[in-house]
Amino acid sequence: MVARLGVSLSPMSSQSSRKPRVAVVFGGRSSEHAVSCATAAGVLRAIDRDAYDVVPVGITREGAWVLASDDPEALALTPGHTPEVTDTGAAVILPTRVGDSTLTVHRTGQALEALGEVDVVFPLLHGPYGEDGTLQGMLELADIRYVGSGVLASAAGMDKHYMKVVFAGAGLPVGPYTVITDAQWRRDKAAAMDAVNALTFPVFVKPCRAGSSMGVSKVDRPEGLEAAIEAAREHDLKVIVESGIVGREIECAVLQGRGLDAPRTSLPGEIVVEAGHGHDFYDFEAKYLDEASVVLSCPADLPAGAADEVRRLAASAFESLACEGLARVDCFVTEGGEVVINEINTMPGFTPHSMYPRMWDASGVAYPQLVDELIQLALERPVGLR
Repeated sequence: MVARLGVSLSPMSSQSSRKPRVAVVFGGRSSEHAVSCATAAGVLRAIDRDAYDVVPVGITREGAWVLASDDPEALALTPGHTPEVTDTGAAVILPTRVGDSTLTVHRTGQALEALGEVDVVFPLLHGPYGEDGTLQGMLELADIRYVGSGVLASAAGMDKHYMKVVFAGAGLPVGPYTVITDAQWRRDKAAAMDAVNALTFPVFVKPCRAGSSMGVSKVDRPEGLEAAIEAAREHDLKVIVESGIVGREIECAVLQGRGLDAPRTSLPGEIVVEAGHGHDFYDFEAKYLDEASVVLSCPADLPAGAADEVRRLAASAFESLACEGLARVDCFVTEGGEVVINEINTMPGFTPHSMYPRMWDASGVAYPQLVDELIQLALERPVGLR
């Protein structure tokens, strides 16, 4: 845990007189646009304005980059309000060459306005076109530092198929699954269904490259498969189907170590979906809109051996993908104490109520400290190949 490792969480010392400038980027083109806005609301509230200059940059659903309002309340996700980045008319122009990290704003009919050099980008995008290595690749091309994992780890962590391939290749335990590509589904639907029917029911049908439980269905019987697959395909034409594992869903937050230090792991946490609220599992509604339906406990009530194994596997999963910055690793713990990795999320939900910061808070690192530590890790990271 950070608080016990003697790691300084104070802002970096700078040779220049100005504060480090952080561009907080959120919104985006994926179905998780609103979740990204809610994450940005939490970070904008918590970031230390005495230590950093903050530039909020929103990406609309259509992909336009705009200078956004620095108002966390407008970005909150509540049952009565779905936040969205709208075109403010202040277009953000990104750097066009290596060594130039200056953001520029173009307002219609006005002269270009320089926002100054950006020292680090804090990308709070969830899902495709942001969490999947695309934005990271753009920042790498411009030699701009950013919070979180690089191109490969982001791309593999977004694709549940290749994530499991990497984990299995590293000798980490994963559950049975099958993948249905768009071509397979359109060419031979019956063969794809046969592959799924070979799994143990219930199964979970998921878009392969989406998060926040978008398009995810629990299917108890084969009759419900086709509809669930079509629902997942609305979010991603590549679908993964996983055997249901009887066990408790346990999560662990991972934070990159400083320098050559090993990754740091939080106390494990557990999500329990309460009966009587209409949720068979931890779906989107339960995660973000129906807080009364779930109990989030940290530390999870686990035997010491199981808790240690969760943390060990979480750190190993982080390293197997060459992750940087942060990740949340989700596991199942069976009644016999076996731990199976479900998935990794390289940009987990980051509102103050999300599991990632809550697990760190229970482990001795408060939300504002966690935001600061992630920025510091990014500022210390070299650009280019590493």
